[in-house]
This record gives sequence, structure tokens and C-alpha cells, in this order.
Amino acid sequence: MKSILALCLMLVCWTFQSFSPHQATTYDIVVYGGTPSGVIAAVAAAREGARVVLLEQTRHVGGLNTSGIGTAESEHMIEETISGLPLEFYQRLGKFYGLNGPTFYFESHVAEKTFLDLLKEANVTVAYDVFVQSATKRGTTIQSITLTNGNRYTGSVFIDATYEGDLMAKAGVSHTHGRENREQYGESLAGVRFIDTPIDASPYDDNGKLLPGFVERSTLTEGQASDRVMNYNFRLMMSTHADRRPFPKPAAYNPKRYLLLTRLLKNHPETKLRDIIDMYAWNYPKGKFETNNKQKAVISLGHFGGNVDYPEADYNRRKAIYDDHKAWTLGLMYYLANDPSVPDALRQETASYGFSADEFTDNENFPYYLYVREARRMIGAYIQTQKDILDERTKPDAICLGSHWIDSHHVQRVAVSKTQFVNEGRIWESITQPYEVSYRALTPKPNECTNLLVPVCVSASHVGFCSLRVESTWMQLGNSAGIAAAMAVRQKKAVQQLATRELQTNLRQKGVIISINHQTWNGTKDIK
Repeated sequence: MKSILALCLMLVCWTFQSFSPHQATTYDIVVYGGTPSGVIAAVAAAREGARVVLLEQTRHVGGLNTSGIGTAESEHMIEETISGLPLEFYQRLGKFYGLNGPTFYFESHVAEKTFLDLLKEANVTVAYDVFVQSATKRGTTIQSITLTNGNRYTGSVFIDATYEGDLMAKAGVSHTHGRENREQYGESLAGVRFIDTPIDASPYDDNGKLLPGFVERSTLTEGQASDRVMNYNFRLMMSTHADRRPFPKPAAYNPKRYLLLTRLLKNHPETKLRDIIDMYAWNYPKGKFETNNKQKAVISLGHFGGNVDYPEADYNRRKAIYDDHKAWTLGLMYYLANDPSVPDALRQETASYGFSADEFTDNENFPYYLYVREARRMIGAYIQTQKDILDERTKPDAICLGSHWIDSHHVQRVAVSKTQFVNEGRIWESITQPYEVSYRALTPKPNECTNLLVPVCVSASHVGFCSLRVESTWMQLGNSAGIAAAMAVRQKKAVQQLATRELQTNLRQKGVIISINHQTWNGTKDIK
């Protein structure tokens, strides 16, 4: 009898769930994207008293800081400009490692624990494995968003903190991707760039056909616009420890994908693993390494040409691109450790490494996030460009400081002859003084949306974005966005209508450095 009753109750519940519309869950602030910027935005807003939900697309918060990037990039920026809640995050990391101050180098699993601690203490609700399907607006106001699982969230203010800007796009906010030409914003660093030395390796197969991922030089002009974005790769965590996980053979393994490497190793059998991929020891435990695409390598972790349609792709296509990058990465490491065409010394060297056993433990020790260096960028109320970084560095509505070098990884591989190719698109421009970031770079145009802030796919040119696009700066932007969002909720104002001085006062009270006397900056701590 009890079992029959239980079955009846189950059927009633199933009927209700199947045929009743999903009820909207209401919060003051809905943060879409659990990137470092999203986590900091959510915590900052919650500390202001707002009821906040954080919607994350994977099963883990922290974006690239919990998927293999274990640095604040302080070696290429002025670390004294990191302030407020982001600085607290690094101080908590320092405490974990037994330091008296912040550390700007850390392990992914430690970063994740620290992010989760911050969220829990601030009483932020977190939902995982969720993707935005649509945004419902009334005029310029987002009323609610519906997720692909049918759940719906309403809020007074929304924050899009994803790497892709999907909520921004679904809300009808203007955006772009790729590179502007040099004339559009008067940027000397803009557009297609041939600054690297050609590499002696044929970009054609044995039948004279252009290899996948290459384009012909004749199709490109120096300084022209391009809709392609920087190459993507996974930031593997590798180890020489006894418990390392050997590089597995991927199901889609195809050694022909690495023809360039086969040719390289035949001509240069002395090649070392570090000639192919970048490896960083930072302050990790001995024998543990973070990896990255090597800029001038003949072949590396970057999967050139594999991300061409990623910025505007739907979720199914993005998943296919993710899987293809993963197959490329696993195949490359398996090839180096096992293929008979690889010289013995390099094969043995590679096999002495494996995936670090203490990272990404529920994902076969493989990173959760693909390193999406850039995707969409908002065209907002103000567009930060090269001049805002190098020349006109103060802003009347400044909300934080940026100071990372202007850094674009290569965008594409270009065949320049039958025997040579060149990696195109690199920018590596040093910055010796910080610059202020305008609050308007986080806000859409007021005639498009009035309750959305975008701290990651921020309103910037490609060149401007290339300085903003590091996690520590995105966290600074997220911190200011969270505080501004909470103010907009309290005051029942559009995000564009907040009083600049009141916002700046609030930010200063929270320890945020928002301004700089650029005429006396001397590279130390002349900031306020």
C-alpha cells in the first residue's frame, strides 16, 4: 500500500514538474558567469546587503584561475594597483601558504577553495551547469532570464561576467569581436600585425595543400581589420611526481595533425619539451608546473584556426570547439610521449611528466575551462582604446586601475612561402604607469539596456581589451561592478544614472584604488 501511495505521489510530482511552467526565482542581483570577476562581483554586491545569485556554466567557480592560471600576472603589471576585494582574495591565498601578505602565485584547487569560502561567507546562492537561453526585457530593462534547463531568474540588476558575453548578446546589447583596423580608433597597434620572424617550416602538406589552420599571406594587409580572435589553449597542470596521471590517448587521436612537429623533430632531434610548450614553476610545490602555448614554437598547445567561429557560436558548436581543442591537446602530449617518430630523449622527457594528480580531480585531472582569451566585446557607453592606456590615462568616472602590458597572443598562422610561415597578431607593449578605467566601459548604451553591467567582455577596442583581459584586472572590474549594482538596487536607478562621486566614494571606502596622479607617477605607490 505504501509503495502504491509513493508511486502516486511521484506521478503527481512528475506531472506538476512536466506541465507547470517554471516559477521565476527572484534576487536583487543576478550574476551570470562564475569567473573570478563574477565571483568577486557577487561577493562585493552581497557584502553591500544585496540578495545575489551566481549562475555558473561549469561545475566549478573560478574560471581560468581554477583551470590552470595560477598567477595574478603581477610580473607584467604594477601589483600595487590591485586593491579592494581582489587584494583580499590574494591575501587569503597568502595566508593559506603561510605568508604575512598577499601572494600572486597559487594552485588552482587552492584558488577554488578560496573563492568558495568568499561566496559562502557572503551568503551568495550558486547554481552550476546552467546556460542562458533568453532574456526578457521591458523597454531597456531586463525583467528575467531563462536558462536552457527551463529555470527562470528575475532581478533588479544583472551582471554578465562570462568570457563570452552571452547574456549581454541575448539582451540585445551592441557588441563586436576580432580586431579593428588602425584607422577606426587611431591605434598604431591595431589590426593585422606582421612583427614576428618567419619560421622555417613548410605550411603545406606533401601534396602541396595548405595545412589546416593556415591562411595565405596574399589575403592579408598590414593594419587591416580581422574578425579572428587570439588563439585558445588549455592551461595544463603537469607534474613529475610519482602519482602523476600519464597522458592518455584521446579517442580522436590522429598523429597526422602534428605533421609540422614530425618535420621539426626530423630536422632537429635535439628539441626539448620546453621548446614546444611553455612551463612555469612559479611558487608551486617542486615538480609541479603550469603550462601555456609557446609563442614562437613551430607547434604548441595553441590550436590555431580551431576557434574561428567561437565568439558567436551556439552552445552545441562551442562544445564541439571545446572537444576539438581537448583532442588537439591530449593528442599532442600523447604524441610527444609515445610516437615512434619522436626522438628517444624527447619521448622519455615528455613521459616523465603527466597531469598533476591534485588538480581537476573530478575531470581526469584535465582543466575545466578552455582558455578563451577573447570572444565578444561590448560596444558600450564608452570604449577604452589604446589612447586610454598610453596617453589619456585619467577618467572623471574612474572605478579602478589597469596596468597590465598590452598583450595579444598570436591570432593566426600565415603561409609566407612554400617553406616558411609566420605567427600573426602578437602585441607585447610594456606599460610603466597605470591608467584609470571608466565606469561607462562597464555599462551598455542607455538606449539598449539600463540594468546590466559587463565587467569581462568590457567595452573596449581589441587593443584596449588586450591590457584589461587578465583575471586580476577583471576582478577589479567585477568588484566595482558588484558595488555599483548594489547601489543601483538600493536607489532604484538605472546603472547609467548612478552619481559618479557617490560611487567613487563608496569604492574608496571599500579600499578600491580608483585614481592616479599620472604626472607624478614614478612606478612605486603614488596612487590614491
